[in-house]
Amino acid sequence: MAADRIFERINQNTDPNIEFKVTVNMVEIYMEKIQDLLIAKKDRGAPLKIRENKGDVYIEGVQQKVVENYDQIAKWIEFGDKNRAIDETAMNKTSSRSHTVFTIEIVKVTTFQGKKSQVTSEINLVDLAGSEKTGQAKTSGDRLAEGNAINLSLSALGNVITALAQKSQGKKVVVPYRDSVLTRML
Repeated sequence: MAADRIFERINQNTDPNIEFKVTVNMVEIYMEKIQDLLIAKKDRGAPLKIRENKGDVYIEGVQQKVVENYDQIAKWIEFGDKNRAIDETAMNKTSSRSHTVFTIEIVKVTTFQGKKSQVTSEINLVDLAGSEKTGQAKTSGDRLAEGNAINLSLSALGNVITALAQKSQGKKVVVPYRDSVLTRML
């Protein structure tokens, strides 16, 4: 597993001038709002906001949990999964009502001649909620609104992928990243 390899490589480091820090976070996009899944539902405040600083997109206020091995990563994934928005539809007893993003962030700090430099890498594991046909799912009320939000963000993702494909062929297109929270975050 990739997470095991990360820690194997870190543990092979013998250079005292190199330090590593690994953190994780887990969020869901529910009804176009970001919720921190590493905070119990009863303890959450307002939805989190996406911010941008010098071209870097980040989620303001998301909880970063320090991890030292794969077992700790698995523990946080399990904790976050228990906080996800899940409900029943006619098609699925435990239907995910949101998209989920689990991020592993690896920071390498190197000290050379008294100065520190930092390199940051992220691995994003994305679990997209499936698109819904409202007639088959027999949704109404809140479930219908959730399904519509899911379909809207999946359509926006499809539009971004199409635009990126066109751009890779040399066409001048604007990539519509800002059309949904999902595409802006990714």
